Amino acid sequence: MNVQLIDARANRHLWAKSYDRDLTDVLAVESEVSQEIAEALQANLSSTESHALASAKTRDAEAYDLFLRGEYEWHQAESRFDMDAYDRTEAFYRQALARDPNFAEASAGLARIRLSRHWHISPLTSPELEEAKSIIDHSLALAPNSPEAHFALGLFFYYGHRQYENALREFNRALELQPNNALARQWCAYVYRRRGEWERSLADFQRAQELDPRDAEIPANIGSTYLELRLWKDADRAALRALGIDPQNMVATVSLLFTRLCATGDVESARRALDGFPEAIKRLTLSGGDGDLGGGIVSIIGMPVYLDVMQRRFTDAFQALEKEVVNDDHGRLQQLVRRVALHVLTGEPEAAKSAGEEALPLLEARLRQLPNDTFAMTELSWVYLALGRNADALRLSSQAADLISIEKDALFGPILQMGLAQIESRAGAPEEAIKRLRHLLSIPAGQAVSIATLKIDPVWDPIRNRPDFQQLLSGPEQIEPNK
Repeated sequence: MNVQLIDARANRHLWAKSYDRDLTDVLAVESEVSQEIAEALQANLSSTESHALASAKTRDAEAYDLFLRGEYEWHQAESRFDMDAYDRTEAFYRQALARDPNFAEASAGLARIRLSRHWHISPLTSPELEEAKSIIDHSLALAPNSPEAHFALGLFFYYGHRQYENALREFNRALELQPNNALARQWCAYVYRRRGEWERSLADFQRAQELDPRDAEIPANIGSTYLELRLWKDADRAALRALGIDPQNMVATVSLLFTRLCATGDVESARRALDGFPEAIKRLTLSGGDGDLGGGIVSIIGMPVYLDVMQRRFTDAFQALEKEVVNDDHGRLQQLVRRVALHVLTGEPEAAKSAGEEALPLLEARLRQLPNDTFAMTELSWVYLALGRNADALRLSSQAADLISIEKDALFGPILQMGLAQIESRAGAPEEAIKRLRHLLSIPAGQAVSIATLKIDPVWDPIRNRPDFQQLLSGPEQIEPNK
């Protein structure tokens, strides 16, 4: 291996060396080369940096190859929320650890993918979350100064418990250990967004984008941040930039769809955001475990069906539900609850009640297993509506909104508030619903509520003709961060 170090500013040769090693030692050579380049640059390294250069992640080249395959599949899983990609990612990390149980970064990766699955796909129980934490603790015991291990611990606090301050501490620790870590910088931006520090969040997103301009997740989340701020044109541009990098990125697709829908109420324009995504449409249900979408009717029935509902194409909506292929009990329960919600929306009380009676014991059992699952609370609230148990629907939806308030979470809190307003509008509390909507229009909450969607969404039909609701439609909505 021939290595040359050149000062590109002056096209000046600084240092060169040739290495002749056995291929099995390639990972050790990486450390050796790194140290010698640092010496050639006369870099002043801290003891932590020197140790990081001197130590290889693993001495097993095949374990490292399996780890890199896992990293690739992890990006695929995060981009598409693809169950198969989640399975492949976990399998590669486990295979890497089977070859080298002391491979700290592979342990961190395994915990990271399990936490991502918990957030986006299916919630873990408390014991399963603690198992993920033990994997991270093992990684930190092996490599206390591993940026990947500290990042994984940050994800445990963020994904596992919504403890954003603890998460920020770990993401910042990862940045101390590796200042150009774009992923840790990106996740700092996520925390600031949760805290309602919108401008600071955007600044960190921009810095992350400079560090890693090929990561589609970063402009996708810049777009979703602009969406919350109701800066529709900026949101549209950022989402399109992300899709230019990764045409099947789910965050960018959802952001573009909501931006077009919330900006103008143009359902066909929103629907075009899904063009060319036949497989993505099947997955884009926005339900079943995504940590930020269990708050309203769209999280129950899924986005493609919701677009039919927005156009009052209810027959198409029911047909789309019937075409869904489900292979497990959880999927069948979700499909049943979707029928409940659609029957409520279309004013078919007997059909809604029949489906609701079937879903009730299954959902109540799920909520006993996961008592803080706001998505299950949302589903059960709509089942209570179908059964005429309005007081229970209001109680449970209010409990979900209190669990994650706007003060605790400026990104997800508004979605739960909007979900509560939907229940209030249908459970005999119209004044409270309208008061809640008025507040949401006065803060950054563009995905939850916009005047354009209020005008067309059938979920608001029970209060549509009230003068105070009509007043909302002609009033202002907050644009940009609150000053």
